[in-house]
Amino acid sequence: MPDVMVAWVFPGQGAQEPGMGRDLYEKYGSARDLFDRADTILGRKLSTLCFEGPTDELNKTANSQPAIYVTSLACLAAAREAGVVPGDAAYVAGHSLGEYTALAASGAFDFDAGLRLVEERGRLTAAAAEARRGSMAALLGLDEAAAQSACDEAGAEVCNFNAPGQIVIGGDTDAIERACALAIERGAKRAIPLDVSGAFHTLLMQPAVEPFAQAVSSTGIRTPRIPFVANKTAVATTDAAEIAAELVYQLTHPVRWVQCVEYLAANGVTSAIEFGPGRVLTGLIKRIAPGMGLTNINTAASIEK
Repeated sequence: MPDVMVAWVFPGQGAQEPGMGRDLYEKYGSARDLFDRADTILGRKLSTLCFEGPTDELNKTANSQPAIYVTSLACLAAAREAGVVPGDAAYVAGHSLGEYTALAASGAFDFDAGLRLVEERGRLTAAAAEARRGSMAALLGLDEAAAQSACDEAGAEVCNFNAPGQIVIGGDTDAIERACALAIERGAKRAIPLDVSGAFHTLLMQPAVEPFAQAVSSTGIRTPRIPFVANKTAVATTDAAEIAAELVYQLTHPVRWVQCVEYLAANGVTSAIEFGPGRVLTGLIKRIAPGMGLTNINTAASIEK
Protein backbone atom coordinates (compact mmCIF):
# COMPACT_ATOMS: atom_id res chain seq x y z
CA MET A 1 0.00 0.00 0.00
CA PRO A 2 1.41 3.48 -0.87
CA ASP A 3 2.46 5.81 1.98
CA VAL A 4 -0.14 8.37 0.92
CA MET A 5 -3.56 7.19 -0.19
CA VAL A 6 -5.82 10.05 -1.32
CA ALA A 7 -9.58 10.51 -1.45
CA TRP A 8 -11.33 13.35 -3.27
CA VAL A 9 -14.36 14.74 -1.45
CA PHE A 10 -17.00 17.18 -2.65
CA PRO A 11 -19.29 19.44 -0.60
CA GLY A 12 -23.06 19.47 -0.55
CA GLN A 13 -25.49 22.34 -0.60
CA GLY A 14 -24.87 25.28 1.73
CA ALA A 15 -25.12 29.05 1.79
CA GLN A 16 -22.92 30.66 -0.88
CA GLU A 17 -21.66 34.13 -1.61
CA PRO A 18 -21.26 35.72 -5.07
CA GLY A 19 -17.73 35.43 -6.41
CA MET A 20 -17.56 31.64 -6.23
CA GLY A 21 -15.35 30.37 -9.05
CA ARG A 22 -14.61 33.80 -10.56
CA ASP A 23 -10.84 33.66 -10.02
CA LEU A 24 -10.71 30.11 -11.40
CA TYR A 25 -12.60 31.28 -14.49
CA GLU A 26 -10.19 34.16 -15.02
CA LYS A 27 -6.99 32.15 -14.54
CA TYR A 28 -7.61 28.59 -15.77
CA GLY A 29 -8.90 27.69 -19.21
CA SER A 30 -10.23 24.33 -18.01
CA ALA A 31 -12.41 26.02 -15.37
CA ARG A 32 -13.57 28.64 -17.87
CA ASP A 33 -14.62 25.90 -20.27
CA LEU A 34 -16.83 24.28 -17.61
CA PHE A 35 -18.61 27.50 -16.65
CA ASP A 36 -19.13 28.42 -20.32
CA ARG A 37 -20.39 24.93 -21.07
CA ALA A 38 -22.79 25.07 -18.14
CA ASP A 39 -24.24 28.35 -19.43
CA THR A 40 -24.85 26.74 -22.81
CA ILE A 41 -26.35 23.53 -21.42
CA LEU A 42 -28.68 25.33 -19.00
CA GLY A 43 -29.61 28.11 -21.39
CA ARG A 44 -28.97 30.75 -18.73
CA LYS A 45 -25.99 32.58 -17.28
CA LEU A 46 -25.19 30.43 -14.27
CA SER A 47 -21.64 31.84 -14.39
CA THR A 48 -22.90 35.41 -13.89
CA LEU A 49 -25.03 34.27 -10.96
CA CYS A 50 -22.01 32.55 -9.39
CA PHE A 51 -19.70 35.51 -9.93
CA GLU A 52 -22.06 38.45 -9.29
CA GLY A 53 -25.20 37.17 -7.53
CA PRO A 54 -27.52 38.46 -6.20
CA THR A 55 -27.01 36.33 -3.11
CA ASP A 56 -30.67 35.46 -2.55
CA GLU A 57 -31.04 34.26 -6.12
CA LEU A 58 -27.78 32.27 -5.99
CA ASN A 59 -28.94 30.48 -2.85
CA LYS A 60 -32.28 29.34 -4.19
CA THR A 61 -32.22 25.53 -4.27
CA ALA A 62 -32.70 25.34 -8.03
CA ASN A 63 -29.66 27.60 -8.56
CA SER A 64 -27.29 26.66 -5.75
CA GLN A 65 -27.18 22.97 -6.65
CA PRO A 66 -25.86 23.43 -10.21
CA ALA A 67 -23.68 26.33 -9.03
CA ILE A 68 -21.91 24.18 -6.44
CA TYR A 69 -21.61 21.24 -8.86
CA VAL A 70 -19.96 23.37 -11.56
CA THR A 71 -17.70 25.30 -9.18
CA SER A 72 -16.51 22.11 -7.49
CA LEU A 73 -15.60 20.48 -10.80
CA ALA A 74 -13.94 23.71 -11.89
CA CYS A 75 -11.76 23.50 -8.77
CA LEU A 76 -10.73 19.96 -9.72
CA ALA A 77 -10.13 20.89 -13.36
CA ALA A 78 -8.00 23.90 -12.42
CA ALA A 79 -5.95 21.86 -9.94
CA ARG A 80 -5.32 19.26 -12.62
CA GLU A 81 -4.38 21.97 -15.14
CA ALA A 82 -1.92 23.43 -12.63
CA GLY A 83 -0.39 19.99 -12.09
CA VAL A 84 -1.01 19.93 -8.33
CA VAL A 85 -3.39 16.95 -8.54
CA PRO A 86 -1.73 14.31 -10.71
CA GLY A 87 -3.50 11.06 -11.45
CA ASP A 88 -6.68 9.82 -9.80
CA ALA A 89 -7.73 9.37 -6.20
CA ALA A 90 -8.12 5.98 -4.50
CA TYR A 91 -11.75 6.87 -3.66
CA VAL A 92 -14.29 9.63 -4.24
CA ALA A 93 -17.09 10.67 -1.91
CA GLY A 94 -19.51 13.55 -1.64
CA HIS A 95 -21.88 14.95 0.94
CA SER A 96 -25.46 14.91 -0.42
CA LEU A 97 -25.28 17.01 -3.61
CA GLY A 98 -21.54 16.37 -3.58
CA GLU A 99 -22.22 12.77 -4.62
CA TYR A 100 -23.01 14.03 -8.13
CA THR A 101 -19.73 15.91 -8.33
CA ALA A 102 -17.87 12.87 -7.02
CA LEU A 103 -19.51 10.66 -9.63
CA ALA A 104 -18.67 13.07 -12.45
CA ALA A 105 -15.07 13.16 -11.22
CA SER A 106 -15.01 9.35 -11.15
CA GLY A 107 -16.34 8.97 -14.71
CA ALA A 108 -19.74 7.49 -13.79
CA PHE A 109 -21.23 10.14 -16.06
CA ASP A 110 -19.83 13.10 -17.94
CA PHE A 111 -20.04 16.75 -16.92
CA ASP A 112 -23.01 17.49 -19.16
CA ALA A 113 -25.12 14.56 -17.98
CA GLY A 114 -24.32 15.29 -14.34
CA LEU A 115 -25.25 18.95 -14.73
CA ARG A 116 -28.61 18.09 -16.28
CA LEU A 117 -29.26 15.63 -13.46
CA VAL A 118 -28.33 18.19 -10.78
CA GLU A 119 -30.51 20.81 -12.47
CA GLU A 120 -33.45 18.41 -12.36
CA ARG A 121 -32.73 17.48 -8.76
CA GLY A 122 -32.70 21.15 -7.81
CA ARG A 123 -35.97 21.81 -9.62
CA LEU A 124 -37.77 18.81 -8.14
CA THR A 125 -36.57 19.27 -4.56
CA ALA A 126 -37.42 22.97 -4.67
CA ALA A 127 -40.94 22.09 -5.85
CA ALA A 128 -41.31 19.49 -3.09
CA ALA A 129 -40.16 22.01 -0.49
CA GLU A 130 -42.64 24.57 -1.81
CA ALA A 131 -45.50 22.07 -1.76
CA ARG A 132 -44.92 21.12 1.86
CA ARG A 133 -42.85 23.46 3.95
CA GLY A 134 -40.43 21.88 6.34
CA SER A 135 -37.45 22.90 8.40
CA MET A 136 -34.13 21.54 9.62
CA ALA A 137 -32.02 21.96 12.75
CA ALA A 138 -28.54 20.98 13.90
CA LEU A 139 -28.24 19.11 17.19
CA LEU A 140 -24.88 19.62 18.89
CA GLY A 141 -23.47 17.36 21.57
CA LEU A 142 -25.97 14.52 21.24
CA ASP A 143 -25.21 10.96 20.18
CA GLU A 144 -26.94 9.13 17.34
CA ALA A 145 -29.21 7.00 19.53
CA ALA A 146 -30.50 9.97 21.54
CA ALA A 147 -31.05 12.05 18.39
CA GLN A 148 -32.94 9.22 16.74
CA SER A 149 -35.06 8.74 19.86
CA ALA A 150 -35.97 12.44 19.97
CA CYS A 151 -36.91 12.38 16.30
CA ASP A 152 -39.01 9.24 16.66
CA GLU A 153 -40.95 10.73 19.55
CA ALA A 154 -41.44 14.11 17.86
CA GLY A 155 -42.23 12.86 14.35
CA ALA A 156 -39.03 14.29 12.83
CA GLU A 157 -36.24 12.52 10.90
CA VAL A 158 -32.45 12.41 11.03
CA CYS A 159 -31.03 13.98 7.83
CA ASN A 160 -27.26 14.16 8.22
CA PHE A 161 -24.72 12.42 10.44
CA ASN A 162 -22.10 15.12 9.88
CA ALA A 163 -19.55 14.63 12.64
CA PRO A 164 -19.35 13.27 16.18
CA GLY A 165 -21.82 15.40 18.14
CA GLN A 166 -23.24 17.12 15.06
CA ILE A 167 -26.46 15.65 13.69
CA VAL A 168 -28.96 17.44 11.45
CA ILE A 169 -32.67 16.68 11.68
CA GLY A 170 -35.60 17.66 9.46
CA GLY A 171 -39.36 17.49 9.06
CA ASP A 172 -42.48 19.56 9.61
CA THR A 173 -41.73 22.75 11.54
CA ASP A 174 -43.80 21.69 14.56
CA ALA A 175 -42.04 18.32 14.66
CA ILE A 176 -38.62 20.00 14.55
CA GLU A 177 -39.56 22.30 17.42
CA ARG A 178 -40.64 19.28 19.50
CA ALA A 179 -37.52 17.30 18.56
CA CYS A 180 -35.22 20.21 19.47
CA ALA A 181 -36.89 20.58 22.88
CA LEU A 182 -36.54 16.84 23.51
CA ALA A 183 -32.91 16.90 22.39
CA ILE A 184 -32.08 19.66 24.88
CA GLU A 185 -33.84 17.70 27.63
CA ARG A 186 -31.72 14.66 26.74
CA GLY A 187 -28.40 16.42 26.88
CA ALA A 188 -27.84 18.29 23.59
CA LYS A 189 -25.66 21.36 24.11
CA ARG A 190 -27.55 23.31 21.46
CA ALA A 191 -30.33 22.87 18.89
CA ILE A 192 -29.84 25.36 16.09
CA PRO A 193 -32.57 26.04 13.48
CA LEU A 194 -31.08 26.12 9.96
CA ASP A 195 -31.90 28.67 7.28
CA VAL A 196 -33.08 26.26 4.58
CA SER A 197 -35.97 26.19 2.13
CA GLY A 198 -37.12 22.65 2.95
CA ALA A 199 -36.57 19.45 4.89
CA PHE A 200 -34.07 17.73 2.62
CA HIS A 201 -33.25 14.03 3.05
CA THR A 202 -36.64 13.41 4.68
CA LEU A 203 -39.93 11.94 3.49
CA LEU A 204 -41.10 15.49 2.72
CA MET A 205 -39.04 15.11 -0.46
CA GLN A 206 -41.13 12.09 -1.55
CA PRO A 207 -42.89 13.99 -4.39
CA ALA A 208 -39.50 14.32 -6.10
CA VAL A 209 -38.67 10.61 -6.01
CA GLU A 210 -40.60 9.17 -8.96
CA PRO A 211 -39.81 11.89 -11.52
CA PHE A 212 -36.19 11.98 -10.40
CA ALA A 213 -35.89 8.19 -10.69
CA GLN A 214 -36.93 8.58 -14.32
CA ALA A 215 -34.25 11.23 -14.85
CA VAL A 216 -31.59 8.99 -13.28
CA SER A 217 -32.72 6.04 -15.40
CA SER A 218 -32.31 8.05 -18.60
CA THR A 219 -28.85 9.34 -17.65
CA GLY A 220 -26.95 6.17 -18.51
CA ILE A 221 -24.70 5.80 -15.47
CA ARG A 222 -21.45 3.95 -16.20
CA THR A 223 -19.04 1.96 -14.08
CA PRO A 224 -16.80 4.62 -12.45
CA ARG A 225 -13.04 4.30 -12.79
CA ILE A 226 -12.64 5.36 -9.13
CA PRO A 227 -14.56 3.57 -6.35
CA PHE A 228 -17.39 5.72 -4.98
CA VAL A 229 -18.27 5.74 -1.27
CA ALA A 230 -22.05 6.13 -1.02
CA ASN A 231 -23.96 8.17 1.57
CA LYS A 232 -26.45 5.31 2.01
CA THR A 233 -24.14 2.40 2.78
CA ALA A 234 -20.86 4.19 3.62
CA VAL A 235 -18.98 1.57 1.59
CA ALA A 236 -17.31 1.80 -1.81
CA THR A 237 -19.00 0.62 -4.98
CA THR A 238 -18.33 0.64 -8.70
CA ASP A 239 -21.71 -0.91 -9.57
CA ALA A 240 -23.69 1.38 -11.89
CA ALA A 241 -27.07 0.00 -10.77
CA GLU A 242 -26.20 0.54 -7.10
CA ILE A 243 -25.11 4.09 -7.86
CA ALA A 244 -28.35 4.88 -9.70
CA ALA A 245 -30.38 3.53 -6.77
CA GLU A 246 -28.28 5.55 -4.32
CA LEU A 247 -29.03 8.85 -6.05
CA VAL A 248 -32.77 8.28 -5.74
CA TYR A 249 -32.59 6.85 -2.22
CA GLN A 250 -30.68 9.78 -0.78
CA LEU A 251 -33.49 12.23 -1.59
CA THR A 252 -35.48 10.89 1.36
CA HIS A 253 -32.82 9.28 3.57
CA PRO A 254 -29.92 10.52 5.71
CA VAL A 255 -26.38 11.34 4.66
CA ARG A 256 -24.04 9.09 6.66
CA TRP A 257 -20.97 11.30 6.33
CA VAL A 258 -19.34 10.17 9.58
CA GLN A 259 -19.50 6.57 8.42
CA CYS A 260 -18.21 7.48 4.93
CA VAL A 261 -15.10 9.11 6.37
CA GLU A 262 -14.60 6.25 8.83
CA TYR A 263 -14.73 3.84 5.87
CA LEU A 264 -12.08 5.86 4.01
CA ALA A 265 -9.79 5.90 7.04
CA ALA A 266 -10.30 2.18 7.69
CA ASN A 267 -9.41 1.40 4.06
CA GLY A 268 -6.07 3.13 4.03
CA VAL A 269 -6.89 6.72 3.06
CA THR A 270 -4.36 9.01 4.70
CA SER A 271 -5.18 12.27 2.89
CA ALA A 272 -8.36 13.94 1.63
CA ILE A 273 -8.69 16.81 -0.83
CA GLU A 274 -11.91 18.84 -0.70
CA PHE A 275 -12.78 20.45 -4.04
CA GLY A 276 -15.46 23.12 -3.99
CA PRO A 277 -16.66 26.34 -2.37
CA GLY A 278 -16.13 26.62 1.37
CA ARG A 279 -14.32 24.34 3.81
CA VAL A 280 -17.19 22.47 5.44
CA LEU A 281 -16.02 18.93 4.73
CA THR A 282 -12.45 19.76 5.72
CA GLY A 283 -13.73 20.80 9.14
CA LEU A 284 -15.93 17.72 9.52
CA ILE A 285 -13.20 15.28 8.49
CA LYS A 286 -10.81 16.87 10.99
CA ARG A 287 -13.26 15.87 13.74
CA ILE A 288 -14.06 12.39 12.36
CA ALA A 289 -10.52 11.29 11.42
CA PRO A 290 -8.09 13.62 13.22
CA GLY A 291 -4.99 11.97 11.76
CA MET A 292 -6.00 12.40 8.12
CA GLY A 293 -4.08 14.92 6.03
CA LEU A 294 -6.39 17.61 4.62
CA THR A 295 -6.20 19.95 1.65
CA ASN A 296 -8.89 22.39 0.57
CA ILE A 297 -9.05 23.64 -3.02
CA ASN A 298 -11.67 26.34 -3.47
CA THR A 299 -9.87 29.26 -5.12
CA ALA A 300 -6.98 29.97 -7.47
CA ALA A 301 -4.92 31.03 -4.45
CA SER A 302 -5.47 27.66 -2.76
CA ILE A 303 -4.07 25.93 -5.86
CA GLU A 304 -0.99 28.15 -5.95
CA LYS A 305 0.08 27.73 -2.30
